[in-house]
This record gives sequence, structure tokens and C-alpha cells, in this order.
Amino acid sequence: MTYVGQSASARQQEGAAPADPERASISDVIGAYVGLTKPRVIELLLLTTVPVMFFAERGVPDLWLVLATVVGGTLSAGSASTYNCVYDRDIDEQMRRTRRRALPRHIVSATSALVFATVLAVASTLVLGFFVNWLSAGLSLGANAFYVFVYTMLLKRRTTQNIVWGGLAGCFPALIGWTAVTNELAWTPVILFLVVFFWTPPHTWALALRYREDYANVDVPMLPVVKPAAEVGRQIVIYSWVMVATSLLLWPVADTGYFYPACAVVLGAVFLVEAHKMWRRAKGSDVLAEIKPMRLFHNSNLYLSLLFVAVAIDPLIHLGG
Repeated sequence: MTYVGQSASARQQEGAAPADPERASISDVIGAYVGLTKPRVIELLLLTTVPVMFFAERGVPDLWLVLATVVGGTLSAGSASTYNCVYDRDIDEQMRRTRRRALPRHIVSATSALVFATVLAVASTLVLGFFVNWLSAGLSLGANAFYVFVYTMLLKRRTTQNIVWGGLAGCFPALIGWTAVTNELAWTPVILFLVVFFWTPPHTWALALRYREDYANVDVPMLPVVKPAAEVGRQIVIYSWVMVATSLLLWPVADTGYFYPACAVVLGAVFLVEAHKMWRRAKGSDVLAEIKPMRLFHNSNLYLSLLFVAVAIDPLIHLGG
């Protein structure tokens, strides 16, 4: 495989995390375990869960149900992230973006992290099963297993399509939020599932473009590692258009009010403008400082957050009117 940039086997990382265990206080250890769960990822996942519960309820859902779903979802996402950290600890130690994590710094052992991840997975399944429903629990457990076994262990280090299909795990919260309220699946959550699916490549490739040297160093074939920035930008634009088109399908399928489609159009237009701008910059230069991929990355977070907030607000306005 030909990489854009240098080969991992040809160079060493500068400033890698020390191999000797570091002295750590209790607060350091607690912070390390919390860090293993990747709280910022959990926040984004919950943001695609709770609004769907409002939409499924067509109003304000039972708050105890919301709490149970949030707790169970948090435990599940934390478990998947911790398993990921255990499996990827070898490359995390070499990447600038990840070498300060708990396992590369040896604050937490791999065995302890593995036990921690398993406890979280079991607790998540029990919380969702007994306090929400077993359909939601099964979906959550399936998402966890898919992220660990399919994305982390099978796809991530083998194919440029790793995040496209591996990203399916991150789409499940939309289904879980819906089934938590209805205890059944329907086309509405499937559309939101697909929105997240098509959102994931632009979001992740923008970040991977910023850290492509890191991925190249450890032979992880993210698309920005194996393709020129201009091609990455082109594919980001394609996925962005499909994402926006998919988001608009919710209007006729779910019979929303006018608030949601209005927000979807405005947010989608802003996102598409930013995606096209990045593509034009990438066609003119391969220098990261000129491409500015993190602008699109941060924009993608804002897009998904506001779109799902609109999902939650729409039924309140629609039915209230």
C-alpha cells in the first residue's frame, strides 16, 4: 500500500510517552479511568439519543426513562471506548494525539482496563434491560460489539473504508433513543441512523486529515493517509450532500412540522458551503495550514448537535401549535 507521507516503519516518534510507569495520585487514576471512556464522544452519542426520545414521545418523555437511557448509554459507550483503548494501546503510544492517554502513560494496566470495560458493558446491559427495555439493551450491546470487533479489530488497520462501515456503531444511539420510548423500530429512527452514518466520514476524515502523519506513522490507512487531500475533500463533499438530503427525508416520512426542515435546510447549507470551501483549498494546496480541516471538523459537531436539537424541539412546537 502506498501512503501519502512517510512510512511508519521508516521513522520514530518524537517525544513518545515514557515506558516506565508514572507515579500517579488517586485523583490521577480516577481521571485516567474516566479518560478511557472518552467523555467527549459520549456527549455526542447522547446528543443523538435524547432528542430522538422527545421525537418518539411527540413531547416530553418520562424523565426517569430518559435518565435510565442516558446512564445505560453512557456505560455502553464508555465500555466500547475503553475496549478500543486497550486494543489500540500500541498505536496510541506512538501518536501525538493519543500518547497522553492512560494506557500509553501506564497509569492503568491493560488488564485493569479490560476488566473495567467488561464491568461497564455488563452494567449497561442490565440498566437498559431492567429499567428501559431489552430491545434497547440488545441494540446497545450490539453497537458495543460492532465497534470493538468489526471496527477496532477488523477494519481500522486494514482498509480506507474503516470509518465508513465502522461508523455504524455510532449510529445506534438514534435507534436506542427511539426504542427506549416505543419498544419497537420504525423508519423514522432509521433515517436519523442514516444521517449519522453519512455524517461520520466527513467528520472523521476532517480530523484524520489534520492528524494524517500520526496515522501514517502507525500504518493505519485512514483515507487522508492513502489519498491526496483533494480526493479526501471530494469524498467529503459527496458524503455531505447525501447527509443533507437524507436529513430532509425526515420531514415527509415522520410528518414533522416546519421547524425541523427549516433548520435542516439552513444547517445543511452552512455545512455544504464549508465542505466545498475545504475541498477548494485542498485542490489548491496540500498544506494543512491552508486546507484548515479542523474548521470543518468543528462545524460538523455543531451541525449534528443543532440538527438533533431541532429533532427534539419540532414536536413540541408542531403539536403545541
